[in-house]
Amino acid sequence: SAATETEAWQKRLVGAENRVGEMKTRLAEGEAEIERLSAMPDALAKQRDALADTLQTAETVRQQAADDLRRAETELAAAETAQREADTTLATSREQLVRAEGTRDFATETRRVVEEQISDKLDCSPDGLASIADIEDATSLPEVTVLEDRVHRLIRERDTIGPVNLRAETEMEEVAARIESIEAEQEDLVAAIEKLRAAISRLNRQGREQLLNSFAAVNNHFKDLFKVLFGGGTAELQLTESADPLEAGLEILAQPPGKRLQSLSLLSGGEQALTALAIIFAVFLTNPAPICVLDEVDAPLDDTNVARFCDLLRDIAGKTDTRFMVITHHRMTMARMDRLFGVTMEQRGISKLVSVDLQTAERIRDAAVA
Repeated sequence: SAATETEAWQKRLVGAENRVGEMKTRLAEGEAEIERLSAMPDALAKQRDALADTLQTAETVRQQAADDLRRAETELAAAETAQREADTTLATSREQLVRAEGTRDFATETRRVVEEQISDKLDCSPDGLASIADIEDATSLPEVTVLEDRVHRLIRERDTIGPVNLRAETEMEEVAARIESIEAEQEDLVAAIEKLRAAISRLNRQGREQLLNSFAAVNNHFKDLFKVLFGGGTAELQLTESADPLEAGLEILAQPPGKRLQSLSLLSGGEQALTALAIIFAVFLTNPAPICVLDEVDAPLDDTNVARFCDLLRDIAGKTDTRFMVITHHRMTMARMDRLFGVTMEQRGISKLVSVDLQTAERIRDAAVA
């Protein structure tokens, strides 16, 4: 047993030495990791400084690019202004050229006519006029060289102005035709706009008339139906907030028996339901439909009001030949219907539709009683 215990202690010693070796290894790794991590702040600081320098350089480049862009935009604006001024100057120069050529042609033609008149009437050249007119001081007259210089100067000015636009008349005719076409299109558009405005005005007028007529009919039906459902009282519909019926709002005023006239929001839940039914049936009577679906409209009503609702429903069905489909859980409403449709679940997860013809059931019951 002592040998066994010694062997056990030796195993424990070996295990402890192994753990000590592992701990030393982990300690060395930890120290290496600490050394590696301690060097990271310096590297990160260097990277941060490098990034800051790069950012500053990029900001400088961006600012320079922005300055260049502003200068380029300024130069572009100046160039566009200069171009417009040059175009204006060119147009003015062309007009001046046309006038100068007209003056030259007129002067040439005038000179030719004068020379012909001098030759016909005086039988001499223009140079001989001085002797014929007994003009001794010929220096007081403009010399030919001066006139020639003036002519040459005018020619140079003409050449500087540039060639004559021979298509000016054609271009003017094209522009005039285009202006005429645009004016015709404008007249057509103005006429079309006037037609549209007239049509809109006519539609608005017809819409107002139809709305007022329908509103009056609905209001009259609403007053009558309100008295039927409440057993008295008064009610009316009013257009509010605008003199134009197409833009006006709708206010519902109701006065149940024994209460003062007030808006719909101040009524109780049952009174609001009856008033809403009166409005729905008023609209329905104004423009009846072949079928009408009512979904649990009798839910907030008591038995007395349910009876009035059923009486009114049967009366409207008789007047309009409309088929009413009423979704309800109220026993009195079910009892007043001609046919019942229900959904049952005799087995879990399996629905079954059940239909009962109450009129047929009543006839069978009456026959059985008789």
